[in-house]
Amino acid sequence: MGAAMPQLDIGDDADVIVVGAGPGGSAAAYYAALAGLNVLLLEKGIFPRDKVCGDGLTPRAVKSIVGMGIDTSEGKPGADGINGGWIRNKGLRVIGGGMRLELDWPELASFPDYGLVRPRQDFDELLARQAQKAGANLIEAANVTGPITDDTGRVVGVTAKVGPDKKPMQYRARAVISADGMGGRLGLATGVERNEKRPMGVAVRRYYKSPRHTDDYLESWLELWEDTPDGGRRLLPGYGWIFGVGDGTSNVGLGILNSSASFQDLNYRDLLVRWLGGLPEEWGFVEDNATGPTRGGGLPMGFNKAPHYRDGLLLVGDAGGAVNPFNGEGIAYAMETGQLAAEAVVQASGRRSDRAKERALVGYNGALRDHLGSYYRLGGVFVKLIGNPHIMRIATKHGMPHPTLMKFVLKMMANLTDPRDGDAMDRILTGLQKITPAVK
Repeated sequence: MGAAMPQLDIGDDADVIVVGAGPGGSAAAYYAALAGLNVLLLEKGIFPRDKVCGDGLTPRAVKSIVGMGIDTSEGKPGADGINGGWIRNKGLRVIGGGMRLELDWPELASFPDYGLVRPRQDFDELLARQAQKAGANLIEAANVTGPITDDTGRVVGVTAKVGPDKKPMQYRARAVISADGMGGRLGLATGVERNEKRPMGVAVRRYYKSPRHTDDYLESWLELWEDTPDGGRRLLPGYGWIFGVGDGTSNVGLGILNSSASFQDLNYRDLLVRWLGGLPEEWGFVEDNATGPTRGGGLPMGFNKAPHYRDGLLLVGDAGGAVNPFNGEGIAYAMETGQLAAEAVVQASGRRSDRAKERALVGYNGALRDHLGSYYRLGGVFVKLIGNPHIMRIATKHGMPHPTLMKFVLKMMANLTDPRDGDAMDRILTGLQKITPAVK
């Protein structure tokens, strides 16, 4: 069961309201509370609760987790008694073009040299409890139904249905951070629409009891094959993953991008079954070993929603389309955008005039462009290229035999570089971003 739910009366104000206690919302709440703000964190579920995800965390995500003061030692229980569950990995195993290549995470000053696997079932709660310890007021079972706006259209709070009896509540604050996911109501209600020209993906995953539940590497399949009735094999659209969770199960899933001609017409759950049917039987990815249903969700990529700040509302994570177009990673970027949103709100709180406060909040848009805009522009080009099966096959066939090239690709796709003191690969990637116009 979740913690007791403290209630605020309608007249009580917070400095900032954060809607959604996923990685982005919890990071925003943590950093805002750490700076001394009165933070109200509203979560529609009750912890522990699950989310659709691959559960794999790259070193970029690990940096954000450690930055929140969380111990990522393997198997060590959290301070709140949450099961340890950290499974470390040292790199990415890439399978494609008839080859199998293991690429270690790079050794960098900017990021740790290990990744993690941890199910969202308790990962999100761990982050939310960390925000609580920093001083955020967490209310679970608080389903936010829409924004409260003033006469000018500015967002000044939210309405919610709270608790088992769905009690109508209103909460007010000078700024509201929307971390309520791809389909978040706040962005939609204030007129933020998805840019159809930006990348979009869909991913599905399922847990299976499997001997492959421990692994030193995250495993990525660049090609998905199925067995055909005539004894042959057929290439399927998309990419797949196998991540050992360490508890006797593996998280197995696949994703596909909207640049693929098959995007609109696929049955993704059926596609997963067809791919798994072509994998070795001893891995155990069969119906009898499934521990739950197949679940899926959208991957809003490349800042496909904008503006990220307008009229008192800041969008972070999936609510702002912040998933990395290169690799479908969302957690790291949710946490980074959450931290940047918190910094904007903190800066606004320290200014005297309303005009100066607003200028600090508007600065969040520029901060996101500076942080990820050029990289996401490159990601948009990448998505269009690999959406062509012919180009993808050529890239896989000619890229996989060259480990040095693949190390470069790993750094690019996982966004792991040292901008100032890195090697030649880092300098090339940094240079590419400098000459690439940022998405707006």
